[in-house]
Amino acid sequence: MSALASDPPSILLLGTDRYVLRACEQRGVDAVVLCGPSSWDNGNVPVPKRFTQIFTEDLTSTEATLSALHRAGLGGHRFDAVQTSDEWAVVNAAVLAQLIGARGPDPLTALRFRDKRLQKEVAAAAGIPVARTAVIEDVHQLARSSPGSPGPDELLAPLGGFERAVAKPIAGSSTSHTFRLGDPADLLKVAARMRAEGSPRRTFLVEEFVEGDEWVVDGFVFDGELLFHSVGRYGEPCLTSISEQTPLWMYRFDPDTDAEVCQRAGDTARAVLSALGMRDGVFHMELFHDPESGRLALGEVAARRGGVLIQEEVAAKFNVSLGDSALMCALGIRPQIDVRTRPGTVGAAHLPGASGTLVSCPQADEICELPGVEFARIIKPYGSRLAAASSTGHRLGDILVTAPSPDELIARIEEARKWFSDRVVVAPDGAGLRELRDWQHRNWPGTEPRESSYTP
Repeated sequence: MSALASDPPSILLLGTDRYVLRACEQRGVDAVVLCGPSSWDNGNVPVPKRFTQIFTEDLTSTEATLSALHRAGLGGHRFDAVQTSDEWAVVNAAVLAQLIGARGPDPLTALRFRDKRLQKEVAAAAGIPVARTAVIEDVHQLARSSPGSPGPDELLAPLGGFERAVAKPIAGSSTSHTFRLGDPADLLKVAARMRAEGSPRRTFLVEEFVEGDEWVVDGFVFDGELLFHSVGRYGEPCLTSISEQTPLWMYRFDPDTDAEVCQRAGDTARAVLSALGMRDGVFHMELFHDPESGRLALGEVAARRGGVLIQEEVAAKFNVSLGDSALMCALGIRPQIDVRTRPGTVGAAHLPGASGTLVSCPQADEICELPGVEFARIIKPYGSRLAAASSTGHRLGDILVTAPSPDELIARIEEARKWFSDRVVVAPDGAGLRELRDWQHRNWPGTEPRESSYTP
């Protein structure tokens, strides 16, 4: 570990991670926070006033982030480290760290955690099972079907006549723009849709569909050593949740009652991280588990903290903060953790909304009065327009739930969701005044506008 350049330490954060910010406050670390348009406009993660907050047009752009720092008079500031929890900014954080002489991951290592084709090639070369893949360099071009250009059958030949496959951006996030394919013709439909929408995501990865349960591994590495990991499982695969419009939920395996599961997943995670070259930092990994053979295959892995309520799940189950660990790893300080495994089952779930404009819904303190609900977060303010789920990031809120067993956890999640859904009020999309008047009458009888005449 190299000595820190300043006292207190100074860190450049790309994006707003509430738990990394909390760790900076608790440990007396000075932070400069670059905020992109999404977090700047959203404002759901407040930046403490003692830190410097700077707007940048694009967190993924080295030009935009360097320009923002120089305009703020910090072009020559000596940072000890650069850190991000933003999936899209991982490579830029590595490049910035190298340019300004701060601690950060090697840019090529960061790239392996973003480019899914490169990631799978490296993992496969290390003997780790992965799905077969094919790359569509420009999905828009495929939609144009120019004479002489390769068609879907030729492009997908590496999959060897697949029965089912999945198409997704080669460096995407949260299953956004991820599609199931039943045959090569489905790829043309995806290409046409991406071109019609003017999607900036044009390079796609197509991979064979892998059957089985979807597991997650979350933890951190320091000096190349896997110091902590937690294994969880999605209630159903992410793509199933999206295709069937069912809210996502997951739970943590217990290292005592599920010792073999945690050991096997940890061994696989260790092999993947070593192959990709991660030295320091937190990670979020997804594995496919075949219940019949026991085979574990790499889905994908990210060099940042997992989303949804993974931070809260791990803290509740193991007394470990991934946000604090991310900060320590970034600064080159070995995280000191006090693992205390909580008995029973800890899990989290999305709270669903309905298409339309949000008028009202239960708030966090009310939700936490339900059986087993220890934490809740509503992420949409009243007046927000809610759309049908198109990725795992679409939801109205999240809940952290505990129970004595997985079956009881499922029951508590279902009970909480039903209670919540029954109390969500959403104005329907595309309704005329008559329909809106009837809708208002059903929800607030006697308040709806009525035709009346004045008699002097």
